[in-house]
Amino acid sequence: MKTVQRGLLGAALVLASAVVAHAQTPASLLVDVAWLAQHLNDRDVVVLHLGRDYATRHIPGARELTGEPTVAGLAALGVSDSSRIVLYSVGEEIPAMQMFAFDALGFGERVSLLNGGLIAWTAAGRPVTAEAARITPGKLTAPSPKNLVVDAEFVKTLASRPNHRLVDARAPVYYQGIEGMHGKAGHITGAVNIPFTELGTNKTGIDRERLAKVFADAGIKPGDTVVAYCHIGQQARWLLLGARILGHPVRLYQGSFHDWTSNDRGPVVK
Repeated sequence: MKTVQRGLLGAALVLASAVVAHAQTPASLLVDVAWLAQHLNDRDVVVLHLGRDYATRHIPGARELTGEPTVAGLAALGVSDSSRIVLYSVGEEIPAMQMFAFDALGFGERVSLLNGGLIAWTAAGRPVTAEAARITPGKLTAPSPKNLVVDAEFVKTLASRPNHRLVDARAPVYYQGIEGMHGKAGHITGAVNIPFTELGTNKTGIDRERLAKVFADAGIKPGDTVVAYCHIGQQARWLLLGARILGHPVRLYQGSFHDWTSNDRGPVVK
């Protein structure tokens, strides 16, 4: 009898440990509708709605995020030091600009993106509401910002930096030099091409396995730091979000091809 009791007790302890471990497992950078539906009412989960129509339809409990994220603004939306932020957007466009802003602000490890946004949420038959969330302001300590932006001088040193890859996020027509800018056509020497559109949209969703193959086919290895550029530094943020989803450290050449060509920073090849 004692043996049976000890066995039952042991099984209960194993089950309890498993439940606790599951509860403490942090969300990944990319979460799906099923995950959010399961954790929507968790005390530390704060869902932020990005885009139009908040007053008429949003995920229950979501708060409206307007403008660039700031520590004071996030605290006013109920974000505290223990919070996990889940960001979603309304239309087809994935909010890569905002995800980059969160990362640069120092919140990158605490922010998840809802894959497919509100489109995926409603397609799965999940409810929406017009009722504004009741918000208790949070207590939020300012994190250490990340220096994610590099300049042309940094880009020129990439050939001597191990495990760094320069990626052109523009459409192939620009990378290949069919169309140009400032009288120059092609790409920065050493860059590989992964168009920013490879990330997908809220309508298609982000397919991590397909994205991993795209990066691997471009010669980017696990652990490589991805340094991305585009025309003026906007499209590259979509590419960098994809890189982060795959676990890569990232940097943005914000001046991008505009800076490289208009200021004659270096050669351009086809």
